[in-house]
Amino acid sequence: MEEDNKTFEMTVHGEDRSPASDAENGSMGPAGGAGALGDVRQRLDRFITLKPAVAFGLTVLSSWEGLALTFGAALLNGGPSTMVYGTIVATIGSLSLSCSLAEMASITPVVGAQYRWTSLYAPRVMSPEFWGLVQGWLTIFAWISLCAAVSFVAGTVVQGLIILNKEDYVPEAWHGTLLQWSYLLVPYLCNLFARKILPALEILGGIMHVVFFIAAVVTLTVLAPRSSAEFVFNSSLFGQSGWTNEGVQWCIGLLSITAVLTGFDGVLHLSDEIKNPPRKVPRSMILSVVINGVLALAFMITLLFCIGDVEAAVNTPTGYPIIQVYYSATKSKAGATILTIMLLIPMLISLFGVIASVSRLAWSFARDGGLPFHEFFGYTHPTLRIPLNALGLVVVVAGVLGLINLGSTEAFFAIVSLATLGLYVSYVLPILFMLMRKIKNQHPEYGPFQLGKWGIPVNIFALCYAIFIIIWLPFPATQPTTANSMNYAGPILIFVILMSLVDWFISGHKRFHVPTHYKAQ
Repeated sequence: MEEDNKTFEMTVHGEDRSPASDAENGSMGPAGGAGALGDVRQRLDRFITLKPAVAFGLTVLSSWEGLALTFGAALLNGGPSTMVYGTIVATIGSLSLSCSLAEMASITPVVGAQYRWTSLYAPRVMSPEFWGLVQGWLTIFAWISLCAAVSFVAGTVVQGLIILNKEDYVPEAWHGTLLQWSYLLVPYLCNLFARKILPALEILGGIMHVVFFIAAVVTLTVLAPRSSAEFVFNSSLFGQSGWTNEGVQWCIGLLSITAVLTGFDGVLHLSDEIKNPPRKVPRSMILSVVINGVLALAFMITLLFCIGDVEAAVNTPTGYPIIQVYYSATKSKAGATILTIMLLIPMLISLFGVIASVSRLAWSFARDGGLPFHEFFGYTHPTLRIPLNALGLVVVVAGVLGLINLGSTEAFFAIVSLATLGLYVSYVLPILFMLMRKIKNQHPEYGPFQLGKWGIPVNIFALCYAIFIIIWLPFPATQPTTANSMNYAGPILIFVILMSLVDWFISGHKRFHVPTHYKAQ
C-alpha cells in the first residue's frame, strides 16, 4: 500500500517526479503548482482510510438534517408531493452526478478536482487553462459560501432555540452573525491544531448521523399526531408562495431538496490525504449520496406523517418549522431542544470537514497560480502540515460574508444560495468535456471505478439534470418579487464569473498553469 501511494504521487499530478527531484526543486509542492515539482516538506500526510472517508461524505451532506431545517420552502411550493417525490428525483440526479465525477476521480483523484479536470479534458482549441481558471474561482467561491451557509444556519437555529425557551428574548441580526462566527471558530481551531483527529471525528459524526436519525424518527412516530397516507403521498400545496403555475411551484420547491444532496465532491478535495484515493474517493462519493438519499427520504416521509398543524409549523416564531414540529410532538420545550441539538452537532462536525476540504481546494488552486498572492496562499506549514494561509482565507471570507446579514438577511441568503448554484455549475464543465471525449472515443484510460457501457447515458442524464436545476435555482421562492425577496444568486454568479474573466485578462493568463498530461494523455 505504501508503495502504491508513492507511485501515485509520482504520476497523478502530471509530473515525472521522484522524492529526490522533489527535494531538489522549488517550494511549490505536490499540487503541481505552476509547473513546479515541489518541496517534499510541502506534502500533506496520507492518513485517511476508507471508513472515515465514507463518514466524511455522510457528514458533509448531512441530508436529513439539512432537510429538517430547510423543508419550509418545499412545504410552500408543492407541499408533500414535492417533499417525497422531489427527494427521490434529487437522489437519482445527485447519484448520476456523483457517479460521473467518481469515474474521473478514479482516473485522477486530485485536490483541484473540477478545475483540474476542466483544464485536462477541455479541447485544446478551447484554451483549457482559461476554463480551468474560471472553474476554480467559481468552485472556491461556492464552497466558501457553503461554509458561510452551514455556520449561519446553525447559528440562527441556536437563536431559534433561545426564542423557544426564553419568551422575552428579542432576536437581533448581529446575534445571528456572532453565533455564526462561533460556529466557524471551533472547526477552524480543530483544523489548525487537531487535524489528525479528523478521521475519528468523521466516524463519530457518521455514527451520530445514523443514531440521531433513528432517535428523531422514533420520537416523532411515537409521540406526534398522525397525518393520512393520502396527505403524505397524494396531496400538494399550491398557491402558498404567490406563484400561480403549479409546475413552477413544484420545481422551486424541489430546490431546497437538491441543495442538501450536493457537496458530495467535498471528499475529492482531501485526495492528497486519503490512502489509495483512486479506489476510496469514488466509493466515498457514491455511498454518501446513496445513504444520505435513503435517510433523507425516510425522514421526509416520517416528518409528513407527523407534521401536525402545518400552519403552525410554517408560521413559527423560531424561524425553523422543525423546531415547532418537535415541540408539537413532544409537548416539551426541553424535548424539542434536545431533538434540535441532534441536528446541530452533526452540522458542527460537517463544518469541520467542509472547512478542511475547501481550504485544500484553495491551497491547490493557489499552488497552480489560480489565486492572486498564490505563493502566500499555497504555503504549507512544515510543522502543522496544513495549508495554513488557505485555511485562514476560507474562514475569514466566510466570516466576512456573515456581516452581510447585519444589513439584510435576504442579501445574505442570496450569497449563500450561490453555494448550490455554483456547485452545480462546477459539475457541468468537467462532465461535458469528458462526455465529448467519450463520444469521440478519446477518453483516458479508466481507473478502478468505471461506468462502462452506462458511462455515456449516465453522463448525459447528469448533465440534463444539472442544467435543469441550474435554470431553476435563480428563481425567487415567493411572489411578488421585491428587492428583499429577490433571489440574487444568478447576478452574484455572473459577478463571480466576470471577476474571474478580469483576473484572467489582467494576470491570470500568465500566472495560472496546471499540468495537462495526466493519464488522459
